[in-house]
Amino acid sequence: MAAPVPWACCAVLAAAAAVVYTQRHSPQEAPHVQYERLGSDVTLPCGTANWDAAVTWRVNGTDLAPDLLNGSQLVLRGLELGHSGLYACFHRDSWHLRHQVLLHVGLPPREPVLSCRSNTYPKGFYCSWHLPTPTYIPNTFNVTVLHGSKIMVCEKDPALKNRCHIRYMHLFSTIKYKVSISVSNALGHNATAITFDEFTIVKPDPPENVVARPVPSNPRRLEVTWQTPSTWPDPESFPLKFFLRYRPLILDQWQHVELSDGTAHTITDAYAGKEYIIQVAAKDNEIGTWSDWSVAAHATPWTEEPRHLTTEAQAPGEPAPALLPGSILLLPTPPGTWSLCPRGLHTLCGCHIPFGLSSPCCSWSLLSGHCW
Repeated sequence: MAAPVPWACCAVLAAAAAVVYTQRHSPQEAPHVQYERLGSDVTLPCGTANWDAAVTWRVNGTDLAPDLLNGSQLVLRGLELGHSGLYACFHRDSWHLRHQVLLHVGLPPREPVLSCRSNTYPKGFYCSWHLPTPTYIPNTFNVTVLHGSKIMVCEKDPALKNRCHIRYMHLFSTIKYKVSISVSNALGHNATAITFDEFTIVKPDPPENVVARPVPSNPRRLEVTWQTPSTWPDPESFPLKFFLRYRPLILDQWQHVELSDGTAHTITDAYAGKEYIIQVAAKDNEIGTWSDWSVAAHATPWTEEPRHLTTEAQAPGEPAPALLPGSILLLPTPPGTWSLCPRGLHTLCGCHIPFGLSSPCCSWSLLSGHCW
């Protein structure tokens, strides 16, 4: 029989386990934050531990393979995004935490893409920017706007973090604007700038509420209406002109119409019975560039309801007569009448049948047995 374990011994073992757990899981001083470039090699030292110290490395709580160690140092080659994480170095025997590194893998910023546009002319304009490729780590942007030598205020957009707004101080000014932006992160820095005249960046938003409707009794017409973009502040003083494009869905080629004023147009050359797609763009009458295309509207020209032919003796609403066995249905002669011709005799009469070839039409007389 095994000897019973004294309670005091159990208490010692429990205390030792608690110490190890505390050393491995208890809060320590903040880890060292380190940024490294994607694809590079990095060596992480175990704090002040000697090169030959017996240590164990973990990342995000998972043990790392010993073959990644060079002495007490952790060697990571060809860094990938997945290498980002919290690395911790422990004394191998006591599990005493020696060092922690919070590693971030990323890239330095490339030259930012900067653009400015006035969609609220003459109130002001906005500038927006973005990086052509992600860096995977935090970036800091700094924007400077000059009108000549005067520094302009660029108010941050409340919704879009990479946009700011500038108010025009001197309308119709011939002095150029210069907008500069710099970007930096822990791995590098980059910058760019653009210079422009006030009138070159005017570009309205697309027209709104574009609607297309068929025109009753006109199988080749479509009536198109739209509204001036709501962001354009003064259409009376700064009128817009419009550019309309349309095409049937069965074709790829667009037709275009430029309109100097008004917010309506009637298409007169539509294909009957074909669904059309219609879009509209807007531009200041004298300056700037065309807007993007509006949301597409769809419509099909008016088509006439099909009409049913009746016999002379047929009352309105009655069904058309059924064909007799061995007979062929002829087109009405005169209009509104049916003619039945025994199979084979329609060629003698020179009649035009629905899938036939000849003309003029004739009727077969059941009484005389002759064509007429």
